[in-house]
Amino acid sequence: MAAESGPSLPSPHGGRPRDPRIDTAVLQATLSVLDESGYGRLALEEVARRAGTTKPAIYRRWPNRQRLVLAALATRLGAVSTPDSGCTLCDLSEGINVFIEVFRGIHADVLGPLLADCTSEPGLRDTFMATLFDPPRNAVAQMLDRAAARGDLRADMDRDLVLDMLGSLVHYRALFGHALTSETEVEGAVVALLRGIATDYPALMERSRQLAGDPQFHATHG
Repeated sequence: MAAESGPSLPSPHGGRPRDPRIDTAVLQATLSVLDESGYGRLALEEVARRAGTTKPAIYRRWPNRQRLVLAALATRLGAVSTPDSGCTLCDLSEGINVFIEVFRGIHADVLGPLLADCTSEPGLRDTFMATLFDPPRNAVAQMLDRAAARGDLRADMDRDLVLDMLGSLVHYRALFGHALTSETEVEGAVVALLRGIATDYPALMERSRQLAGDPQFHATHG
């Protein structure tokens, strides 16, 4: 097993400093086991074996299985960014697809059981929401706010309702795992929504076709 040495982080409980290499190895091992087995069959013994460390070393970092899994899943969402091309239809469709791909990479037996398990500890459900629910919602909110600032969206739209409608494309099927969401379905949902909240829907469509290099657009406007 790997010795806990090298660059270190202060221990929250005093004593020997933490080795960040062990943190990384444990998180990667957790993701690997989750991908293979889901949440219910996650064994910390197996995580420790793959990470080259021990269960006590894991518990020094994360007090329970739920927080370990949340920390591991957070690493998949941490590097995700959303587009800002100036095309509302393009950005919303592409941005939502980015998050769908991230959640598609999570085993179907992870999110539901993990959410249920997080209700037993005060504050843990909030951590679940902050880790897995808020990042996609906040990213979509940024795209909506940029579109509104450009004047693409109606001033009287219900922003929170629109966020929940768009966010459901990411979370609903990811949580229940009953079906996949294709890029075509995402674009269709975004188009249907924009018809109701866009200030000038035909102009948004024209801009998206132009940026996508649509042959029909260039034949008409070339």
